[in-house]
Amino acid sequence: MKYYLIAGEPSGDLHGSYLIRAIRAEDPAAEFRVWGGDLMAAAGAELVMHYRELAFMGVVEVIRNLPTILKNQRKCQEDIAAYAPDRLILIDYSGFNLRIAKWARPEGLDISYYISPQVWASRSGRVKQIRANVDRMLVILPFEEAWYAERGVNVSFVGHPLLDVVREAEEKGIKAQGNKGARPQDAKKVEVQANYQTTELLDYQTIIALLPGSRKQEITVGLPLMLAAAARHPEHHYAIAGAPAQDLAFYERIIASCAPPPNLSVVMNDTYGLLQRADTAVVTSGTATLETALFGVPQVVVYKGNWLAYRIAKWMVGDRIKYISLVNLVMDAPVVPELIQADFNPDNLAEHLQKIIAGPVRDQQLKDLQRLRKQLGSGGAATRAARAIVTSS
Repeated sequence: MKYYLIAGEPSGDLHGSYLIRAIRAEDPAAEFRVWGGDLMAAAGAELVMHYRELAFMGVVEVIRNLPTILKNQRKCQEDIAAYAPDRLILIDYSGFNLRIAKWARPEGLDISYYISPQVWASRSGRVKQIRANVDRMLVILPFEEAWYAERGVNVSFVGHPLLDVVREAEEKGIKAQGNKGARPQDAKKVEVQANYQTTELLDYQTIIALLPGSRKQEITVGLPLMLAAAARHPEHHYAIAGAPAQDLAFYERIIASCAPPPNLSVVMNDTYGLLQRADTAVVTSGTATLETALFGVPQVVVYKGNWLAYRIAKWMVGDRIKYISLVNLVMDAPVVPELIQADFNPDNLAEHLQKIIAGPVRDQQLKDLQRLRKQLGSGGAATRAARAIVTSS
């Protein structure tokens, strides 16, 4: 059969690549055409549009780039119609994908939605569109299944795909070190670009990972605040996780405009390798908060965005959710501290960071992260999703 997948972000590209491999295991003759990224292409799909051309963050950015978004939507629709897939698979990226679903339903396409948009948090009225236009919703958070079922959507909880991604990364890390038993982070070593030049493996007492996000906008806002907080504790080593969509020069320019800590590295395109060796992390709200948690790394979650976009988002969410991070949402408890908007400042972050480097706050968070991993269930999300998609009639 022919499959058409649409993902608009790095996380969607990652999970889409696992799903492609799982579908091929069920359907060896499968053909794939995608809007996604390098990982989906490497999994054997024909890449039509890269997510770098689709990444517009926040209400203000979307409005500003609306002509481009609408042009991309028309291009996508025309390409789907020409390809005539047996299965259309939408991966998160709700603003774009829900419009595609609405167009595709009258075309008679079989539509699966893998990884639910967070309609349970904001714009819950979109569930009507999903019920009308999506054949099956394949969710990855435990509480989502009941939420959708109560609203008449054909839904299945398939487990969280990050469990397999993290497990695979951990196995590779252990193998690479030739150590059959120890957790990779116990080695306290990380392959870095210290002073932006590749070096040999260096041994640091404490490594604090800084994950400022994947988009230029959020990195430009958040990274200087992270570096200012880091400079208040210069005794530690800090490593910035460089996003695949950005280059080293972009991070160098930001660092040059700040007063960074003396021990600073940039780790490009190896966030998982960094997290396996990190003791603590500062993470911009998003999928990375859950990734960091599954690696067992205590963290402080931060977010600061356009003031107007934030006020609009807060109004839309209302009292429906209490937390911004996926870790706290899944656990329904303040497992990790969240510093949002004005609370995300160097003094506040430095104070919270010091608490999770050592001491009872760190110990409690480590216990809670173990419970989180158990609550998300076993691995195999992509396999279960693939079977639901391939065998549907």
